[in-house]
Amino acid sequence: MFENETNDQLTFQDPVTRFPEISPPKQHQSEPGLDTELIPQTDRGQDSYRGTGRLMGRKCLVTGADSGIGAAIAIAFAREGADIALSYLPAEEEDAQEIKAIIEGSGRRAVLIPGDISDRAFCEELVARAVDALGGLDALVNNAGRQIAVEDIADLSDEQWTATFETNIHAIYRISKAAVAHMPPGSTIVNTTSIQAYQPSTQLLDYASTKAAINNFTKGLGQSLAPRGIRVNAVAPGPIWTPLQVSDGQPKEALPKFGKSTPLGRAGQPTELAPAYVFLTSPESSYVIGETLNVNGGTPSP
Repeated sequence: MFENETNDQLTFQDPVTRFPEISPPKQHQSEPGLDTELIPQTDRGQDSYRGTGRLMGRKCLVTGADSGIGAAIAIAFAREGADIALSYLPAEEEDAQEIKAIIEGSGRRAVLIPGDISDRAFCEELVARAVDALGGLDALVNNAGRQIAVEDIADLSDEQWTATFETNIHAIYRISKAAVAHMPPGSTIVNTTSIQAYQPSTQLLDYASTKAAINNFTKGLGQSLAPRGIRVNAVAPGPIWTPLQVSDGQPKEALPKFGKSTPLGRAGQPTELAPAYVFLTSPESSYVIGETLNVNGGTPSP
């Protein structure tokens, strides 16, 4: 029995008030940021997500799985019956250990694989270690991302541009390429893009550009792998409250108003993203390929 079962994802409720409207105080964490230090705390579904067995026996690798959206995905997948390999930066060990405990408390296996996916060699090592630890691989969620706000293009350094592309799109290509070699028919890849792919913020030029690239990569790879029975799709979050936002992902003065411009009038919580990834990974979406599922609080998008 989960502590907050009345607020689980299966219960009829008003989406406007399901989660409180937040006004985060100005705050700062060093990149990449920790959920444990975030004010207010995020809801990753740890007390509310109820599974129905839709991913029973699956072997999944989730990048950026220690906090925010990635943690919510990992928790949901475990509650749906999957074993999870969690990829994260070594600096995020505290958050990763918490998610590992939640997954194991749900009766599933959690394998921790710290490392930096912007490193080409680690991308291949990550997949190899996940396959070895899980006894195979049939689901990949490319979720990890880097987002650093820079107000003026004159201040956007070549080093930051390159680092953002290495983490956000080059790593997806490298990890997917390595994973596909191990994936049987029926496997899935789900990539995290963003509303920024359609409505780029002026201070997120590098980040938004990578998210548009992820959309295109998803559609192309989806067509390429479809004959092999491997489906590729994406999820495009809107403003979701995560540590990414306070580790220079947003200008500090923008934090109190974060997410309030959506039709729902509030920022989303990571657990609200998880069902989209579950759907695209489960057999329920067997005829869905190359799709980008927008989860953004009602903001119109293609």
